[in-house]
Amino acid sequence: MSRRAFGGTRRSAFSSTVRLLVGAGLVAALLAAASGTAAAVPPPPPNPSDSDIAAAGTRVEDQLGAVGALINQVAAANEQLAQLDADVAVKREDVNKALVDLQNARDAADVAAQLVGIAQQALTDAGTQIQAAQQKFNDFAVSSYTQGTGVASVSSFLGATGPEDVLDRAQVLKVLSNNQNAVLDGLQRARTEQANRDSTARESKQQADAAASDAESKKAEAEDAIAAARVALQQQADEKVAIESQRDSAQSQLDAARTDVAGLQDQRVAYTSWEQQKAAEDAAIAAAASAARQAAVQAAARVAANQAASAAAAAAAAGQRSHTDIDDDDSDSSGGTTTTTPKKPRSSGQSTPSVTGSAAVELVIDRGMSQLGVPYSWGGGDENGPTKGIRDGGVADTYGDYNKVGFDCSGLMIYAFAGLGISLPHYTGYQYTAGKQVPTSDMKRGDMLFYGANASQHVALYLGDGKMLEAPQSGDVVKISPVRYGGMTPYAVRMVS
Repeated sequence: MSRRAFGGTRRSAFSSTVRLLVGAGLVAALLAAASGTAAAVPPPPPNPSDSDIAAAGTRVEDQLGAVGALINQVAAANEQLAQLDADVAVKREDVNKALVDLQNARDAADVAAQLVGIAQQALTDAGTQIQAAQQKFNDFAVSSYTQGTGVASVSSFLGATGPEDVLDRAQVLKVLSNNQNAVLDGLQRARTEQANRDSTARESKQQADAAASDAESKKAEAEDAIAAARVALQQQADEKVAIESQRDSAQSQLDAARTDVAGLQDQRVAYTSWEQQKAAEDAAIAAAASAARQAAVQAAARVAANQAASAAAAAAAAGQRSHTDIDDDDSDSSGGTTTTTPKKPRSSGQSTPSVTGSAAVELVIDRGMSQLGVPYSWGGGDENGPTKGIRDGGVADTYGDYNKVGFDCSGLMIYAFAGLGISLPHYTGYQYTAGKQVPTSDMKRGDMLFYGANASQHVALYLGDGKMLEAPQSGDVVKISPVRYGGMTPYAVRMVS
């Protein structure tokens, strides 16, 4: 059964849903971003009375040692969670890599099958030529036999009226002999060409069989990778639940210890300070949300008005296999003949963009920014916009990614750059080699930023001023985040300059 995630006639059915997500979902994106920023402000501490402060003076020093130990426990738990999330990201991208390799193998099988058809037609043409040459030879033999002109015998010269007549007859016999030789030579050439074409057909068939076998092997690798990812994700999800429980317990103890150690007088001071900090950060969040909302709406308007970019994206996507298509539905095995419809392979290198310079950079960023608020959906997104995600048997499934129309990190990059006519593969590792690699210290607006060993975990779009656009993880949305330098690859990738 085909596992095509989203495309064809289904896209029109989702278009209205996507517009709602970009509108209403944008608000959710801004709130999510605001929540992430507000997390830097802790919950409000207690605001004790004067009598409570007087009674608690003797308890100030009791829990200082416990506080340090609990802080270390929370830090260790957070470090373990970060490692688990990194492992999950690697497993997911392993599946993406296997799917891309599978489609490449199928493209090779399609080409080989076409070569077989060409060779078979050549065999038919050679047979026709042999029949024509044989007919010419038969006609010549009959003519030579009935007219006696096939051999330069003495009888051919009998009845000559003189030396000039003898010479004329000799010339005629020479021409006839040459004609006979030409017929025989044509027959021999036709037979040789038939043998060559037959050899070519056999070789092409062997190539097709080898390519088909390779495709099946890649399909098996994809299925094995998915199965392995499901097992690993379930194990890691269980470990994460256990660590989160430990972290919550440590946080509760830490909160209680802070109350005893700091003392109620310090709590009063802390509460006043917290109020000031919270007010300042609320104002900053409101300003950032307003600016992001305005930028997203303006970007969406520019993307909607840019028909050339939409056409370039549609052209880049035309005729390509769906990234999530594991089963090959293009073969008809009902009879003895397999019919293969060739499909354009997805580019794994840098294409020539339709626009260059700063205009190209801003077009890419506009397309990405126009998707602010669209849900994260693992396996989702292509050149034309958000698509349904796929099942992973673990974390993504618990968030319902397979039933969400959205983007994963590499899918968002595919959509952003498609407006330039650039078609990127749906795997961060391959996107890392798709353009010019530049040191991250030289990153510029419009560059792609990668994370994990060999870019195996995540990709985001650099906006400048320490900000990046990303589809971060299941349960989240496309949003603007501060650039994270931890785990970043040594190079950014520049598709346009």
